[in-house]
Amino acid sequence: MTMNRLPRMLGNWVAGLLIVPFAATAGQAAKEPLNVLLLTADDLHCESLGSFGGKIADLTPNLDRLASEGMRLTRAHVNVSICQPSRGVLATGRYGHNSGIMGFMHTDRDIPTIMETLREQGYLTGVLGKVEHSTPKADYRWDFRRTRKRLGAGRDPELYYRYCKEFFEQCRKEGKPFYFMVNSHDPHRPFHVAGRPIRGAVEPSRTYRPGEVPVPGFVPDLPGVRKELSRYLNSARRCDDTFGRVLQALKESGFDDRTIVVFLSDNGIAIPFAKCNTYLASTRTPWIVRWPGVVAPGSVEGEHFISGIDFFPTMLDALGLPVPDGLDGASFLPLLRGEPQSGRRAVFTQLDRKADRAAVPMRCVQNERFGYIFNPWSDGEYRYRNNNEGLTMKAMNRAAKNDPAIARRVRMYRYRVPEELYDLKNDPDCLENLIGRPEYHEQAEKMRAELRRWMKRTGDPLLPAFDSRDSPEKVKAVLRRVYGAEPLKKAKKT
Repeated sequence: MTMNRLPRMLGNWVAGLLIVPFAATAGQAAKEPLNVLLLTADDLHCESLGSFGGKIADLTPNLDRLASEGMRLTRAHVNVSICQPSRGVLATGRYGHNSGIMGFMHTDRDIPTIMETLREQGYLTGVLGKVEHSTPKADYRWDFRRTRKRLGAGRDPELYYRYCKEFFEQCRKEGKPFYFMVNSHDPHRPFHVAGRPIRGAVEPSRTYRPGEVPVPGFVPDLPGVRKELSRYLNSARRCDDTFGRVLQALKESGFDDRTIVVFLSDNGIAIPFAKCNTYLASTRTPWIVRWPGVVAPGSVEGEHFISGIDFFPTMLDALGLPVPDGLDGASFLPLLRGEPQSGRRAVFTQLDRKADRAAVPMRCVQNERFGYIFNPWSDGEYRYRNNNEGLTMKAMNRAAKNDPAIARRVRMYRYRVPEELYDLKNDPDCLENLIGRPEYHEQAEKMRAELRRWMKRTGDPLLPAFDSRDSPEKVKAVLRRVYGAEPLKKAKKT
């Protein structure tokens, strides 16, 4: 080595020492942003998943695998147990009375949505299935969208796989991160009858017999109920088939390790006392989050309550983006990191209008032990019905002719009572209304006070009805003011 080369080599060596740390820092700064993949089932009962206590072995193998790779949040709820308003909460981070989505409608308010916010940050936005119900602003145009018709009535796993591959390839070509909402139309009615799929749909990977059905405790165990629930299980299995193929497409895309995957159902099963109500079975949802490198695989968060209003702020917090002002929800990012978080001791749910636009307002607060429901529509005359009834309700009506207990249950479903209180620890199926019992008077007062604080804090227009709940005429006046013309139809014969 000549003497004139030595200074140059030493200089290069020192420069190298200086460059290496800088290069590592620059590499970290240039790290690709995270993606969000939101998977939603349509009308899936929380306890259908094996990972959430399901009694059918291997009904949901793909979703159970996802749960084993991420976190199960077992005190998770949607805030409205009907499709479009439930999805409106996810997209806006606001309760229905603050977004204007109080039923099957879009918002006309100038409020941020998660898809608009992320698009402004350079994200591609995509949606498969349930497009209208998942688009809170009627004029919003997704970067990539495929409707129910192009997805085999939303019930063909291979079509979901194909379009997922197409969207991921578009993201790769454009070099952009994504927010992708993939919505199965299963297990929404019509439930799958083995060997007779509806037009465009396919057979699930397995079908079930009535004898295999675990009947939820909130409906009676009757042959007609079992028949219908066996068909529901067929649809639930096909839902799992669909998400198995979606997750396969994600893995094959190479985006797997930098994508936050969130799974939940938009509401409970479409049978009486579940969907389109505010019971535990109505709003409790099987919420799963997989986030490689952050969420511990196989972890369970079963202490804190979260709900749909928290999705929007949590995702922005996780992506390191500013959360818009005015949201009703709050980020639960600490829970995903395995840390405690205050202020999550209860959940608030609501209902305003059904699919037929009839107003049947309900408000509910649930904590770890009790659930309290306020039904201002219930006046002993208005007869509630919904498109959830099918074979289950028919079987209950037949049995009610000879079974007084089932007859009482049918009447409770049809007419309800203005207030309900349940011990959710001992009666999760909400069979025994404790309101009016002297020994539960103090607890009822506590729940009423908690619900009132929430209604006042969020600007709920039904607060005057709650405060006047002992005056039916005042309650009806509030309902007319909030929902327009007389919201309650004339009672029909049972």
